[in-house]
Parts: sequence; structure tokens; C-alpha cells
Amino acid sequence: MQDTIKCPKCGEIIKLSQAISEDIEVEIKNKYEKQADEKIKSEINRLKIKEQALAKEYESKEAEQGSQKTQGEVLELDLEQALIREFPFDVIESVAPGMKGADIVQVVKTQSGRECGKILWETKRTKTWNDQWINKLKGDQRSTKADISVLVSETLPEGFKQFREINGVWVTDITSAVCLSVALRVVLNQVARERALQTGKQEKAELVYSYITSMEFKNRVEPIIEAFRSMKDDLDAERRSMERSWSKREKQIQQVILNIAGMHGDLAGLAGASLPGIKTLELPLVTTQE
Repeated sequence: MQDTIKCPKCGEIIKLSQAISEDIEVEIKNKYEKQADEKIKSEINRLKIKEQALAKEYESKEAEQGSQKTQGEVLELDLEQALIREFPFDVIESVAPGMKGADIVQVVKTQSGRECGKILWETKRTKTWNDQWINKLKGDQRSTKADISVLVSETLPEGFKQFREINGVWVTDITSAVCLSVALRVVLNQVARERALQTGKQEKAELVYSYITSMEFKNRVEPIIEAFRSMKDDLDAERRSMERSWSKREKQIQQVILNIAGMHGDLAGLAGASLPGIKTLELPLVTTQE
């Protein structure tokens, strides 16, 4: 048996056992290299698939966030248009995107243009409720000097229906927003009317006080008092004069009555019982009781 062979590559004579071991080594090396390449390719494919999945997930989240933002803007525009249609005399303005603060400012006015107050609106169209919205809106209310703040949300706290006041902020669902605005405007109108009345009363009281302490009032009152005093003096003088006249006439009448009585007595003495009596000159009968 031949135990040597010539290497086809370099022409070197090598032992057969050595050649077999080198072939086995090459075969094993190629096998493992092939397996390694396949493993690497498999890992690369796995990473590519994962990368594609992450990219799709990221795009989905971006799309969802964009959709929520768009829905929020649509809700804000719908609410603004509804308020404008319902309250044509009010000034309703939306806060510019990117500006800090709530979404809509509603300045409540009467038909005559008198300002009654300000309502601040914040809109939320999300799937979960966040308690931090209340504190944030209260801060916006203070900064804008609004009288009332309202949070319109698609999602309300658990057990919450329609609208309710929470820590000084009105929270409402979308369908009840305009109805709540009607009620809040009535309250603002009543408060403004009462405030105007109180202001008017104070102003009137000040005007009255100023008038009664002025020379104009004195000049008006003095002639009236003098006229009444003159009238009273005339009345007193007339009374005194009349009393003198009455007293004089009374004495004259008494003198006449006395003379008539005397004359009747004289005639009665001459004529006796045949002279008719005069009742007014007779003494009243005195009756005695036993």
C-alpha cells in the first residue's frame, strides 16, 4: 500500500495519514464556517425582523399620538364653533397652538356689550383620566384672571356623569358642555347685575350726601322753611284775631240774652200767668229720687 502522496497544490510529497487528517480538518473547518455563517445570517435576519417590528410599533405610536392630537384639535374647534353659535354676543377666542394656557377663552357679555365675566375652557380627548389636569387648569385660570374654568373631557373620573365641580374647576363631558355654559353664563350675569346694583347704590348714596351738604340744598330748603313759618304766623294771627272777635261776640250775645230774660221777667210780672213761657228762659226741672 502506498503510504505517501503528492500534494496537488504544492507538489510536496506527504504521508497519506497526514493528508487524510488535513482533509478532515478542512472539511470540519468548512462545516463550522458554514454553520457559523448560517448562524450569523440567522441572527442578522432575526435582528432585521425585530428592527422592522420596532419601526412598525414606533410608526403606530406616532400615528396614534398624531390622531389623538388631531382629535383634540377637532374637539376644540367643535366646542369653539358651538359656543359662537350659541352666544353671538360673547367674545370667544381660541388660544394659539404652542401658547401656554387653556384652549378657549370666553368673555361673557350682555346684548348691550356690558362685560359680565370670563370662562376658561380646556379640552381633552384621551382614553384615560388624569387628576393633574385640574391643578394645571386652576393655574391657567389664575394667570388669565378668569372667573370660571371648565374642563371638557371625553373620559371622566370613575363614577362621574355629565358635569360636576372638582376643587373649583367644572368638569363636563362633551355633550353637556354647551348646556353647562348656559348655566354658568346665567350665574355670571346675575353676579354682574348684583355688583352693578351695589355699585349704583353706593354712588347714589354718595350723590345724595353730597347734595344735602351743599349750598344748593340749603338755598332750596331755606325758602320752604320761611314760607311755612310765614304761613304759621299768619294762621296764629288769624286765630288770635278770631278769638278776640269770638270773645266780643260771645259777650254781646250773652248781654242780649240777659236783656231778653230781664224783659220777659218784667212782662211776666205785669201780665201774670197769661204770658206764654219761653222754654230757653225757664229753669230745667229738677227731679228727686226717693
